[in-house]
Amino acid sequence: MTDPVYQTDALIAEDIEAYLRQHEQKSLLRFITCGSVDDGKSTLIGRLLYDSKMIFEDQLAALEADSKRVGTQGQEIDFALLVDGLAAEREQGITIDVAYRFFATEKRKFIVADTPGHEQYTRNMVTGASTADLAVILIDARKGVLTQTRRHSYLAHLIGIKNIVLAVNKMDLVGYSQSVFDAIVADYAAFAQSIGIASFTAIPISGFKGDNITGLSAHTPWYTGPALIDHLEQVDINTAGAIAQPFRLPVQWVNRPNLDFRGFSGLIASGTVRTGDAVRILPSGKTSTVSRIVTLDGDLDEAVAGQSITLCLADEVDCSRGDVIAPADAPPEIANQFEASLVWMDDDPLHVGRSYWLKLGTQMVSVTLQQPKYAINVNTMERLATKTLDLNAIGVAELATDKSLIFEPYAENKSLGGFILIDKISNHTVAAGMLHFALRRAQNVHWQAVDIGREMHANLKNQKPAVLWFTGLSGAGKSTIANLVEKKLHRMNRHTFLLDGDNVRHGLNKDLGFTEADRIENIRRVGEVAKLMADAGLIVITAFISPFRAEREMVRAMLPEGEFIEIFIDTPLAEAEARDVKGLYKKARSGTLKNFTGIDSPYEAPEAPEVRIDTTLMSPEEAADEIIRRIIPFD
Repeated sequence: MTDPVYQTDALIAEDIEAYLRQHEQKSLLRFITCGSVDDGKSTLIGRLLYDSKMIFEDQLAALEADSKRVGTQGQEIDFALLVDGLAAEREQGITIDVAYRFFATEKRKFIVADTPGHEQYTRNMVTGASTADLAVILIDARKGVLTQTRRHSYLAHLIGIKNIVLAVNKMDLVGYSQSVFDAIVADYAAFAQSIGIASFTAIPISGFKGDNITGLSAHTPWYTGPALIDHLEQVDINTAGAIAQPFRLPVQWVNRPNLDFRGFSGLIASGTVRTGDAVRILPSGKTSTVSRIVTLDGDLDEAVAGQSITLCLADEVDCSRGDVIAPADAPPEIANQFEASLVWMDDDPLHVGRSYWLKLGTQMVSVTLQQPKYAINVNTMERLATKTLDLNAIGVAELATDKSLIFEPYAENKSLGGFILIDKISNHTVAAGMLHFALRRAQNVHWQAVDIGREMHANLKNQKPAVLWFTGLSGAGKSTIANLVEKKLHRMNRHTFLLDGDNVRHGLNKDLGFTEADRIENIRRVGEVAKLMADAGLIVITAFISPFRAEREMVRAMLPEGEFIEIFIDTPLAEAEARDVKGLYKKARSGTLKNFTGIDSPYEAPEAPEVRIDTTLMSPEEAADEIIRRIIPFD
């Protein structure tokens, strides 16, 4: 029989376009390799690339040259070099990132992610697993099921990977023993069942020797299952399952090249759509029917999950990026409070009450998180009480968004259930999350429409609402200057209210301490009160240290454009400490007052405040006059 590889070579030489058409029609399988350190992930991928003869000629030449130079033992090193894209990894002898490689066989195309084995790189493993259809979990036959085996299996299951391959590697080092293999499979099966993995495929392999990788090995006559590459070529990646689900089109952009054409473009997340179908636009709830399904290759009568399309509707309906088009009689859910699993991916821990960006598909909303219900010890499956989540921690928490989110549980629809959290200041991705369900209270509490709105309240007072947000170190002079500003505004017949940090802690916030989490909650509550007062048409003056930029920006985002005026009372630490009117700095320096801003707790100065007051250059009275002068244009 002619080798398929050489048939491919001949087709490439004779008709490259035919080869490319043939290649395009192959299905694509994305998979990851994971497991404990030194279980042979890179060697396995190198073997797959090498034995499938689908690596570049220069890589093959380098491999052959190095093999001659270092001998047979160097072959394992060379396989690893084929997939090792980072020089630092080779220097340190560890994997520190996810390395992606592409290869293909006659039956299928593959993208493989070599994910890290170390616990401290859990976020990298989750990144690789997030788009995978299958996970190859390697086990060293000499060591059996280890902590990282359990950890990566749990993560793969959490991310929603249904196809699991248990590759028992280095069988050549245990004499290809069936009893060793069977014992490992039995051990893993018990663990897999305990975390909800319904089934897996176990294959005895040797990445170094090539046993059961691209063909069955004579060394394991007792094994009757498929070789690894055969299984990867044949495994069902369940595209039919996505097509069978209800139709969902997250709108990426509105396409209107001219007045005669208006379409809504995006990638179909699930289901099937046909011309004439009745659809509903969420969150507005408006309905219409599909008049055209447009693609680059022309109009279609029908489109399915995985296709990028532009839908034209029979009616002029309001629809924009972030909306979802769904069947009129089977829409997804809408809510603003949820329970979710989180994998924390940032060095800075989760800050309860802090506002983050939540990105789910094409939707972007502001979100705050409550204290986690529990963290999960992946090694033991214990649920542990915790106040936060640190780097690589996995937990379950409740979250609330500022706007309704169109969603489905992650277990039912990854596209509408999986999200990332983004820090609003640094723009770092801090977490990956999977929505479980909407909280019942989110469905029961509705916004009550009222007839008298904020504009009418403001008109009655003949002023424009505003929040004058004084921030600065303790002892900077915030309360003194804020009090003078209110007195001057009062004499100008302005309707005001002063919220002072110390005063608020005697009532509304008397249950809060001075930890970072409590400080965040303190400002969140004050921000909500200030917003309500601004809705009443007042000029609200607040005097709070408010040490974190993220919380000040959170309050700014609560208010209409231009109504939040950040006033930085810029007093150097040495000057503020020299005043020490309340004796707080002295206590902080002696260690009797913990978490004091400027001493053992940070203060993040505003980067672009509307007003900056240098108290070393002007008196409180002069500062108040300057502030009044600067805010009059806002009135």
